[in-house]
Amino acid sequence: MNRFFPFVNWFKNYNLNFLKLDIISGITVALVIIPQSMAYAQLAGLPVQYGLYASLLPTLVAALFGSSRQLATGPVAVVSLMTASTLEPLATMGSNEYIMYAILLALIVGITQVVMGSLKMGLLINLMSHPVVNGFTNAAAIIIATSQLPKLFGVYAYHAHHHYETIYKVFKEILNYTHIPTLLTGVLAFVIMLLCKKFFPRSPYVLVAVVVTTLLAYFSGFEKNVKIDEHLIVSPETVQLIRHLDKSYDTLNILTKKLYELNKNLEAINESENEVSLFDLLEQKHLLTEVRYKEDKIKERIKDIKFHISSLHFNYAKNKDGKVKFYEVGKVPNNLETDGKIWRIKFGYNKIDSTSVLMTGGVEVVGDIPAGLPVFQLPEFDGDLFLYLIPYALIISLLGFMEAIAIAKAIASKTGQKVDANQELIGQGLGNIVGSFSSAYPVSGSFSRSAVNFHAGAVTGMSSVFTSIVVGITLLYFTPLLYYLPQAVLAAIIIMAVIGLIDFKSIKESWRAKWYDGVIAIVTFIATLIFAPHLEIGIYIGVGLSVGVILYRSMRPKISSLSRYYDLSLRDSEFHQLDECKYISLIRFGGPLIFSNAHYLEEEINKKMRQKPELRCIIVVCNAINDIDASGILALELLVDRVRSAGYRILFSGMNETVLAVLQRTGLFDKIGQENIYPTMEKAITAIIKSSHGDHIDEECPLLAMHHLLYFKTKDIKGLNDDERKEDTRKNKKDE
Repeated sequence: MNRFFPFVNWFKNYNLNFLKLDIISGITVALVIIPQSMAYAQLAGLPVQYGLYASLLPTLVAALFGSSRQLATGPVAVVSLMTASTLEPLATMGSNEYIMYAILLALIVGITQVVMGSLKMGLLINLMSHPVVNGFTNAAAIIIATSQLPKLFGVYAYHAHHHYETIYKVFKEILNYTHIPTLLTGVLAFVIMLLCKKFFPRSPYVLVAVVVTTLLAYFSGFEKNVKIDEHLIVSPETVQLIRHLDKSYDTLNILTKKLYELNKNLEAINESENEVSLFDLLEQKHLLTEVRYKEDKIKERIKDIKFHISSLHFNYAKNKDGKVKFYEVGKVPNNLETDGKIWRIKFGYNKIDSTSVLMTGGVEVVGDIPAGLPVFQLPEFDGDLFLYLIPYALIISLLGFMEAIAIAKAIASKTGQKVDANQELIGQGLGNIVGSFSSAYPVSGSFSRSAVNFHAGAVTGMSSVFTSIVVGITLLYFTPLLYYLPQAVLAAIIIMAVIGLIDFKSIKESWRAKWYDGVIAIVTFIATLIFAPHLEIGIYIGVGLSVGVILYRSMRPKISSLSRYYDLSLRDSEFHQLDECKYISLIRFGGPLIFSNAHYLEEEINKKMRQKPELRCIIVVCNAINDIDASGILALELLVDRVRSAGYRILFSGMNETVLAVLQRTGLFDKIGQENIYPTMEKAITAIIKSSHGDHIDEECPLLAMHHLLYFKTKDIKGLNDDERKEDTRKNKKDE
């Protein structure tokens, strides 16, 4: 029961006080998630209601089947951005086709996570190293924040092939056409949220900003929308663009229907029991490819036309006869006065009705939100699309899971709960699967809402159950209250949420730990910024660099020559600048001896043999060799033969049971000889010290300090510096 239904554990020793805390925390999180989810839905390229849908069942199911009791699941910034970057090349944002793809993506992400969790593959998260995540998260936060600038300043931005090109155009629009009321509304939202966070940290500051600005928009009439006939637009070029847009949509609808028919025909051919000629099959595939190409071209044309229409700015003016007309900015006749506002043509995801062109000149608001719960149905399935989305779903799964498990572990460190990474994967996956049945897009654990949940006193996942209930009630009865919510406020909410993700200090710390970790973080950061909105490229580059570093380190592990340190331990002689015995070399191999590095040990030992003309014995320190394969066995066998044939003696120390077992199974143990294998370095040195030095043992041999300790008393050298310790050690060395 505990394994398949983790929520059963919630109710052990559960009482009314716990219930009260869960209700309060659940309602508190709901007050934050409602406006946040609407903002994140728009970040994902979806209408705002889909953010509410993603906050309904996924929040509930992920809590029921996850292992963390305070983790709050729902729409989050990075996953929303990844959803948009994945689907933008496939369909127009906000269109029915785009929405269908987003829901299918949630299903694929959910299936991926459940499979990974069921197969105990939570360790796959290690593919996304800390430097990669640091670099990507910082870049994603900047991309998310800058993507909200058009809404914050009340301008329109054409989505170029690269995000930096889009932002360049946004700044040009901002310099010329910033809508001051929109900007002031966004700034007011920022001020409210910052003040609430500072003076009332436990308050639902996001909701406070939403309520104040929505009421302000309602009572002041911020929204200025007018529906007109196209002949009232005194711009033949604009009217022509509107007609071109309508014709392009008609063509797109025809191509979409044709594509559907061709897909059905191809399925029928593939499923037919009768023999089908290769020519018919190739012809159908050729037609399908041709129609898809035309569909992509027409989508690009629609995108370009929309950009041109949206970049047009108009002034409202009345003629002498009292008739209202709209003129392009700068083209109003001198004898007419304007209202001083900048007007734009507003359109959705379909044709523009020539008799009812919507002109907007005020603060843009959310508008109508469909009331009612989402329809519970299976997502529309497309086999080719499913295969296309799998790589992106894997990235989203790993990114979302990394965020969720990091939050869950941070909270668990304070509550003492046990967090099971694989169970959390299953919980997140089931949340996404069930969410896809109720029109949700991919979700994950939220850092900010989980923190709110924890600080509000949540005891169990019942808090998420109450959050889901409040979201459901909002969908049923309160969506009309959100009509006047300004879009600039949603932009402010997103920017506030992602500012905390920008953390360049973590990249600096990665560099301090290992320079190549810093390089990986910086390259991932730059690549993500450059290739945005194709964010996956930045991750691929980061992961590729991480894997490359691992491979390089496995091919050339650290090989050290050891000598006696002042505290009588054996340390890296090069690092500590220690003298070495000219007759004995202690060589430590720092990793498993496998196919990728098998000959590297031999190369280093050959180098030592050339550097020390009086060398007589080599001790291979095997403490760090935790594994050995067939290539390693062969390399070790050749090494033993070569060293012995050159007249040197070779010993091995510190071999663990795993390596010894492989040596015994392959017969190499007998070839080396038990007398040449020692459990510790000291025993190996003791066994070889006299024979390697000949009749007279050099008093200055760095390896003799341990033997000196056995027979002579040394004075305390703790207070001496390094040079004094070395000199003091030399004075106390004696013949054994």
